[in-house]
Parts: sequence; structure tokens; C-alpha cells
Amino acid sequence: MIVILMGVMGTGKTTVAKELQAVTGWEYAEGDDYHSEANKAKMRSGIPLTDEDRWPWLDSLHSVLKGWEDAGKSGILTCSALKQAYRDRLVNALPAGSWRFVSLDVPREELVRRLSSRKGHYMNPGLLDSQLATLEDPKDALRVDATGAEPEIAERVLKALNEK
Repeated sequence: MIVILMGVMGTGKTTVAKELQAVTGWEYAEGDDYHSEANKAKMRSGIPLTDEDRWPWLDSLHSVLKGWEDAGKSGILTCSALKQAYRDRLVNALPAGSWRFVSLDVPREELVRRLSSRKGHYMNPGLLDSQLATLEDPKDALRVDATGAEPEIAERVLKALNEK
């Protein structure tokens, strides 16, 4: 099983992924680590990425997913995956049923609260509104309430995966 935790900044993708990894022992890849330095500099400056900025990043993440699939490994990837075109590119040619998108859903007010206390991340909190505007409703994702403690959220994710 390959799980792609998606959502706008501040939804807890990284912390939930680490919690899931601790529980499952699956491979884990932090999508933000695959951004180019140019992309990180743009985001640090509060400049939203364009599709052209994102395509090479998404292709790198697809390679991670393909590697897991080819090796028969389960994995957890974090990626905002804001648009359907991005989600399609991530899982292109991967066998249906081998992957699931999980949308971590958090109310805007909670996102603002989380981002105001986040330290040491290059993502400028001023980009939240841009990400919310770009987010296309994920029809192909399990929806999970991502409020509360990370262990509880990870439990909800695993429960949702087991129900599908």
C-alpha cells in the first residue's frame, strides 16, 4: 500500500506521516525535501509556485512512488497535491489499488493557528490563501479529519484505509 498524505500547508502531513511510519514501519518520503532550491527560495519569499515550477518536483515524487511499487514496498509520501493534474501525474501508470490519496482536512482557523506557531520551515505562512485557492476538491482521496493529536489522526488514517 502506498499512501499519499495531501493537503495545504499546516494540515500536519509531515507529523502524521512520521506517526504512521512509526506504527506501520513503511517507507517514508517527505515531499518538501524534493523541491529544488529555486522553489524553496520562491516559497520562502512568499511567491506561489507555478505549474511549471511543480512539474519537475512532481516527477521526482512519482519516481519515489514507482520505486516503492517496483520493489513491492509500502510507503507514505507527503505532498500537497493541490490539483487533480498533480495527483494524476504522481500516480501515472501505477497500478490501480496500489495507492491511496488521503486528504488531511483542517479548518482554516486551525491552519492559521498552526502556521503562526511553526518554526524553521521555509514555507511562508502568507501562502496559505494561495494554496487554499489552488486546492481542487480531491474526488479520489479518502477524507480524514486532521484535528487533534497526531496519534489519533494516524489512527483515523489507518481506519479509513482499512475500510476501503
